[in-house]
Amino acid sequence: MSMPVFKKVATATSFFLFALISFNVSAKISGLPDFTQLVEEYSDAVVNISTTQKIKKRKGNPHQTPGMPLDGPFGDLFRKFFEQQNFKKNNYQQDKANSYIQTRQTNDSLGSGFIIDSDGYVVTNHHVIRDADKIIVRLKDRRELKATVIGSDERSDIALLKIEADNLPVVKLGSSSNLKVGSWVMAIGSPFGFDHSVSVGVISATGRTLPSESYVPFIQTDVAINPGNSGGPLFNLDGEVVGINSQIYSRTGGFMGLSFAIPIDVAKDIVEQLKRDGHAKWGWLGVLIQDVNKELAESFGMKKPMGAVVLRVLDDTPAKKAGIEVGDVITHFNRATINRSSDLPLAVGRAPIGSNVNMRIIRDGKQKHLRVKIAELPAEEELAEKDSEPKETKSNRLNIEVVTLTREQRKRAKVENGLLVQSVEEGAASRAGIRRGDILLKLNGQKVKNTKQFLRIVKELPEDKWVRVLIQRGGSPQFLPLKIEE
Repeated sequence: MSMPVFKKVATATSFFLFALISFNVSAKISGLPDFTQLVEEYSDAVVNISTTQKIKKRKGNPHQTPGMPLDGPFGDLFRKFFEQQNFKKNNYQQDKANSYIQTRQTNDSLGSGFIIDSDGYVVTNHHVIRDADKIIVRLKDRRELKATVIGSDERSDIALLKIEADNLPVVKLGSSSNLKVGSWVMAIGSPFGFDHSVSVGVISATGRTLPSESYVPFIQTDVAINPGNSGGPLFNLDGEVVGINSQIYSRTGGFMGLSFAIPIDVAKDIVEQLKRDGHAKWGWLGVLIQDVNKELAESFGMKKPMGAVVLRVLDDTPAKKAGIEVGDVITHFNRATINRSSDLPLAVGRAPIGSNVNMRIIRDGKQKHLRVKIAELPAEEELAEKDSEPKETKSNRLNIEVVTLTREQRKRAKVENGLLVQSVEEGAASRAGIRRGDILLKLNGQKVKNTKQFLRIVKELPEDKWVRVLIQRGGSPQFLPLKIEE
């Protein structure tokens, strides 16, 4: 009699446990967000962007090893990633013997975007459409429309396009100011050319600063973002766009759990400027800075490490006029606390041009308040010229070492640009008659403005062909013929 009773109890217990487990599993499953309605409502406003660009094909070597291809749907994110790693922008590795132009070919790339206005305004990444000769926007209904660039900003990596169509579906723009780590988000885009692919994940961090990206506090997510997703929207659970998917961190070129999106609050400001002016303006202070570690904080008389210590103050800049000095630690800027040095460019960049901003610094162990008038951030070439510290480089193709002229040297030589020759070794430059102390003004018909540009010009010089070099020697300009032999 006892056995049947035990069986009944055991059966009842098993059923109870099974029901309990099923309930818990169901509860957990029902607790997960459902993205189906968001996809149905907003995916029509997400577009595929394809571009065509005429590129220079260089003389190749049949024994070269192919590099990572930058064309096709893989191109946009590969190119962005490999540029930061100092990879070549062409399809094959180059040697010193094949730098001249031979023919021209086309390079196609693929990205994503989203419609923000029913009149046809489309937002995407700058690097998706950079240098494009033709841009095609493909809608979900398979219409393909030619797009024009209203404006594009490299520093924020945002571009605004316009297509000619009416009553288009649009996304709903939200805010990125109140995002919380762990919140669910969804991306829609064209990874590897697969249109309107959906991937979901959570926000991993906010306010990330990436190498060579000083003006965007990126949103980090674990949403699967792959080549072709660039420029696509990042949605929250309310169906609002909170970011623009822009970059990935990868050792392979594919998704590895680290994706970065531009906050929509930054994007909205840039888009308005692009729509109004065709370009974006960024605030500028004019200092070189570094982080403050524990030891530096102690040396500055600070209780804890924070802020940005000033390494250099450039001439004729807002910082110079405001009285900022080398060794000052900037701890607060325009009501923003500067915890890390990377916080300062973000705060300065978004400050209104021409506005007067309060700053708090630590100088000689004491707090001090300064007021600075924000100027517009100059172009990269202007910034290079404003840097009074000489930059030097050595070119293996010419075997000369050059440095950037300081402001005083340019003034004395009465030149607007140029590089000072520091040394000349046996090679093409010495055969041309270039000497130590000469000022290089033009090379192959191009003005020499800075060392970075100089290296690019030298790299592209043809072999076994005479090119002209304009120098200044003893206050007098002079042309010299130069040839790089095979």
